[in-house]
Amino acid sequence: MTDADQLARQHETLTRRYFLQLGAAGAAAVTASPLWAGPDEAAKAIERAVAKWPYLTPLSDFRMVGRGKPAPHTLPAEKLREVGLAPETWRLEVVPDPDSNAKVDNPLTKQAGNALDWKGLMALAEKHAVSYLQVMSCTNVADPMGMGLWEGVPLRTVIWLARPSGNVRRVFYYGYHNDDPKQRFQASLPIGRVLEDPPGEHPVILCYKLNGQRLSPKAGGPVRMIVPNTYGNKSVKWLQRVVLTNEHRANDTYAGWNNDTDSAVKTCARFVRVPKTAPAGGAVAVTGLAQVGISGLSKVQVWLHPAAEPLDKLDPYFTKAAWQDAEVLGPPDDWGGGLPGGKLPAVPREFDPKTARPRSWPLHNTIVHWAVLLTDLRLGRYDLRCRTIDAAGHAQPMPRPFPKSGRNDIQRVPLLVDV
Repeated sequence: MTDADQLARQHETLTRRYFLQLGAAGAAAVTASPLWAGPDEAAKAIERAVAKWPYLTPLSDFRMVGRGKPAPHTLPAEKLREVGLAPETWRLEVVPDPDSNAKVDNPLTKQAGNALDWKGLMALAEKHAVSYLQVMSCTNVADPMGMGLWEGVPLRTVIWLARPSGNVRRVFYYGYHNDDPKQRFQASLPIGRVLEDPPGEHPVILCYKLNGQRLSPKAGGPVRMIVPNTYGNKSVKWLQRVVLTNEHRANDTYAGWNNDTDSAVKTCARFVRVPKTAPAGGAVAVTGLAQVGISGLSKVQVWLHPAAEPLDKLDPYFTKAAWQDAEVLGPPDDWGGGLPGGKLPAVPREFDPKTARPRSWPLHNTIVHWAVLLTDLRLGRYDLRCRTIDAAGHAQPMPRPFPKSGRNDIQRVPLLVDV
């Protein structure tokens, strides 16, 4: 059975169980839907519906942005070795910023022969490795790029090997094309966020595994940065240099591209499966996923609105609309992602080590499945929308509706109710 088949069955099990619990109307919707029409048809329909929405995304299906000319992951194997993007040739330098007065007593450099290599990183991993679940999203893209279990060594562990001793306020870092300012893609963080984690937060890590597998070149391997709670522009791929600086301002590449460089991941809902048509007087099953950002998640809602009826121009976020609560479903039994048997290879930080289950649900900076049953539908054309309400009571797209700090616009899909 393929990963897609397993994920399809997982989504089918979660949503079908929910609808059947709703009684006659839910059972009718399941019976009428091609999603559950028969074993073969159901498997195909579900596979199509969740192909881009597994819980953990298989490594081969992650949407990866490869910047640069050429993009590093397109280089042949021998060239990857030559430029330090193979484990056996990879080196990470940790150095002071030559344009500031940062004090670093033991810089890690290739020239000195003490840059961190793969063997050294794996030795650190034996003692310091951590893993956690994190959704990967792009600031300017509506849908997540993928959902992963990331493993790595805390960045602070390596920074302390360089023995910084003063005048360090930020860390900036970059990877391949590091000697070409026109192509370099870099990000930065306050030194305090790197050295100390806020309560309940994960560490910034030098990541070498995704879903239990070594990072591929396309995924940013052999080593990339993973910065929890943030968008992908912070999690720089093909990492080769970390710079300690006394500069107090963000010097991210994204800063020059009119983006909010420090925005945390937003909470928002997206549809997975909405039928194009539904029977009048009947019921229709709708399913989706929600991205759970820094503000948490209290509920998911949908709103069915006649397409011909005008919208309230004074209410651009539809706060006065007749929203209907959906059901937020629990953790999956099969985590997907290409993991053998769908089982997590190690207990992530958010899980109880005794039960190997999440300590709470939903988890911040992850995704959840949701489902809702629409009943007593009347003839006509409709627009169906979905939104989240975060843990503080803010309805999507609030409290941060601005696109340059992450996309969380309210999604709309058409629905025709016919005889």
